[in-house]
Amino acid sequence: MTLLAVAVGGRGVVAPDEPVLRADDEALLRGRAVFETLRVYDGRPFRLDQHLDRLAASAARIGLAPVDPDILTRLAAQALAAAATPDATLRFFWTPGREGEGSPTALALVSTIPAGHDAERERGLRLAVVPAAVSPLLAGVKSTSYAFNIAARNEAARRDADDAVFVSPEGVVLEAPTANVWWREGRALVTPSLDLPILDGVTRRVVSELAPELGYEVAEGAFPLERLAGADEAFLCSTVREIVGAVALDGSAIGDGRPGEAAAALQAGLRRLAAGA
Repeated sequence: MTLLAVAVGGRGVVAPDEPVLRADDEALLRGRAVFETLRVYDGRPFRLDQHLDRLAASAARIGLAPVDPDILTRLAAQALAAAATPDATLRFFWTPGREGEGSPTALALVSTIPAGHDAERERGLRLAVVPAAVSPLLAGVKSTSYAFNIAARNEAARRDADDAVFVSPEGVVLEAPTANVWWREGRALVTPSLDLPILDGVTRRVVSELAPELGYEVAEGAFPLERLAGADEAFLCSTVREIVGAVALDGSAIGDGRPGEAAAALQAGLRRLAAGA
């Protein structure tokens, strides 16, 4: 992604290469900050309120000052105007500031959409199973302490896969490092329950909304890895990547080894929603 514009609480739009955080901000010292990432379609941030609500919940969970959604909404508008591009990635950061001072820093960043997602949709993702290391205290929190997630993706790449799937010590499917996991069994779309230590993804909610309209039922629960491996098709969903089929798990084909019908239909439905259709 290429950074196009930055807006900072109390300062407004600044140059993308201008420093915006103190060196002693806890976001840098301890990785103690929260963030949200969303897509902008034709100049409109998709499901903005849901992302801001989740940011506020994440901040509360790790003891940060309450998020001010009005400040972040204004910063987003300023950054989007400065970026002057209709389709983009919008990221929010809420940091605690200097340790002990309690003066948070609010950031809105606008970047280009990463290249390659359409090509991934065309060929499908190869997944690698990685043991999860999730603390119940941080389950579902989008914090900037992302080292384990990145390490998992690096491990998947080392094994010639495109992404990882986290599995609990009991062998239960959880999520991907930056996405929720789904698979299809006949006319049922199956996904791990939010009772498990996974993120309540905004795009996951969209899939749940679209499924009945497309003739699918949704099944949530705690499912063993064998259910995913034996599925008719599988896919990941996330805000920036949207919906991408998964075609292999640890080197073995999922379904017929090609992106499936549900993933394609849901991706089209997501784009209709984003266009306001």
